Amino acid sequence: MSLRAALIRGQAALTKADIEGAARDMRYLVAHVLGISASEVPLLAHDDLTQHQSERLFLLVEARILGQPISQIIGKRRFWGRDFVVSSDVLDPRPETEFLIKAALEKPFERLLDLGTGSGVILLTLLCERPKAIGLGCDISPKALKVARQNADVFGIGSSRVKLLQSNWFANITGKFDLIVANPPYISSDEMRALDPDVLAFEPHIALSPGGDGLACYRIIARDCASFLRPLGRLIVEIGSKQGPDVCAIFARHGLLNPLILKDFDGRDRILQANAAL
Repeated sequence: MSLRAALIRGQAALTKADIEGAARDMRYLVAHVLGISASEVPLLAHDDLTQHQSERLFLLVEARILGQPISQIIGKRRFWGRDFVVSSDVLDPRPETEFLIKAALEKPFERLLDLGTGSGVILLTLLCERPKAIGLGCDISPKALKVARQNADVFGIGSSRVKLLQSNWFANITGKFDLIVANPPYISSDEMRALDPDVLAFEPHIALSPGGDGLACYRIIARDCASFLRPLGRLIVEIGSKQGPDVCAIFARHGLLNPLILKDFDGRDRILQANAAL
């Protein structure tokens, strides 16, 4: 079978299964099977696949039809121009989280704490962009920390610049930081029931929702962060699109200053940043 024929067949199967972005997904799957970049796939359209390559490709197509995220199938996700290792043990990085990166990079920082680091996508992106900074990433999940360590190794960020620690939020944290970032679980119990079944089936629920109204993690972070932020240090978190006013109120109750809500590319509330007191 030619690569072009495989692309057509696979795209048709994905489209029939109502998979959005079928053509894009097929390019990623073919690139993964052939060990090339997705941009190279059209250049090889008239080449033939071996039987083994064809069989492997359509096993991956079946996995995608069953709803497994493309990032889990190929084991990586593009974020801020870099490929991060991902697995079913970590949240699949979303494009909206790049707005948190943008906000964090607007001012200098030397010491960084990433709460609930997961794959390390926020922590390691910021350390790559600021080569003189050092960072600490914590997560309650040892499996997530293993993925974060893999990514640190991929980007050559050694133990002198990044530490990874198992901790339930601030429980095992020491020291002071210029910047604390977090993309905490924020989906409410009601919203969880309405999520895409594929998300519920393949992503870790502990990284999606704290239960209840979805605000529990913000209450913990706001309550405890003052002990770990330097004077006027920054706290930047991702929020749900309808949570801005509630999270601002939580932050204000705990003495955080200058809360500012930033919107994503769809105009929805997405990032909230605030400062510690003097």
